Amino acid sequence: MSLRHLLPRTSLRRAYGTVQSTPPNAAALAHRVPAVLQAATDATSPRTNWTKDEIQQIYDTPLNQLTYAASLIHRKYHDPAAIQMCTLMNIKTGGCSEDCSYCAQSTRHNTGLKATKMSPVDEVLRAARTAKANGSTRFCMGAAWRDMRGRKTSLKNVKAMVSGVRDLGMEVCVTLGMIDESQAKELKDAGLTAYNHNLDTSREFYPSIITTRSYDERLRTLANVRDAGINVCSGGILGLGEKDEDRVGLIYTVANLPKHPESFPVNALVPIPGTPLGERKMIAFDKLLRTVATARVVLPATIVRLAAGRISLSEEQQIACFQAGANAVFTGEKMLTTDCNGWDEDREMFDRWGYYPMKSFEREGLEAPAEKVVEVVDEVAKVEKESAQVAAGL
Repeated sequence: MSLRHLLPRTSLRRAYGTVQSTPPNAAALAHRVPAVLQAATDATSPRTNWTKDEIQQIYDTPLNQLTYAASLIHRKYHDPAAIQMCTLMNIKTGGCSEDCSYCAQSTRHNTGLKATKMSPVDEVLRAARTAKANGSTRFCMGAAWRDMRGRKTSLKNVKAMVSGVRDLGMEVCVTLGMIDESQAKELKDAGLTAYNHNLDTSREFYPSIITTRSYDERLRTLANVRDAGINVCSGGILGLGEKDEDRVGLIYTVANLPKHPESFPVNALVPIPGTPLGERKMIAFDKLLRTVATARVVLPATIVRLAAGRISLSEEQQIACFQAGANAVFTGEKMLTTDCNGWDEDREMFDRWGYYPMKSFEREGLEAPAEKVVEVVDEVAKVEKESAQVAAGL
């Protein structure tokens, strides 16, 4: 599958009417499709020995050529029409001791967000049933705290939530900060599909954004998750003030893990008033698209997920990301503390452009649930019944 036809070709009329089909400067232009990009297009399996320079060459490729190559690679490893619909619920809001410069949930920032206790298990499962009834096949749960130390009751409740979501036939992901080996094993035994722990940015830029948790601590959590047999979900945030080489550095780190993450969320910073980054503007779209395409080339079998900030993208910009290799979105009522594209809106967009929701456990390597999957129509009925009971004060 060659990219050589992407090189510019001109027709030069010479004095006697002959046509020169190959321009004199073709050799000089050949570097615009780097050999490493051609090799990635021809490869038949992912590699975990990337150099930072190789990824930088891919990232710097002219965008029209980069997105075309990413599209070819995407079609080799994925159904290009399938988009995974994920819903993320905040099961414990605010009160976090970390100093992440972008986060509304840190106690160090005056954002007006009120801290809450952990949501009851039945409330979370009710939200999961609503998400499934609306087409989501992965349900994600996030808790705002630094780590799971001393949180035995919280871990017990999270495991009940995980088991309950799995009983619905859905994939289930959690993001609970740092966890150790034993906690990861307990979550695996409860049926957890994936654990999210973003690296956020490059190792070099990271200290400019967070000082209360080191880069290596994040990598240790990913190792604990991976060693427990749980799929790793790890990506980053664009628009923090980082440079192109920091976006390359982020992809370089995850590309050289012992195994590529099962999913790579691409977040665009949503500036929150009261945070140190509250006055920043959203990253330019060409930078976001270039990052999506580079991630697809370097992480060919990984799910690349459009996450925070997608609501600020036009429909056409979202489609451009899908065509460049993104194949998952967060959808629903909220995404942690920020606004989110809704289920109806996403389904209508999919219909217009020929996409459809990916099924649960559809991808190779995901462990399908052994229990009987409850039909969506039954879940809709349950949600309607519960809503009616709440309205009646029962």
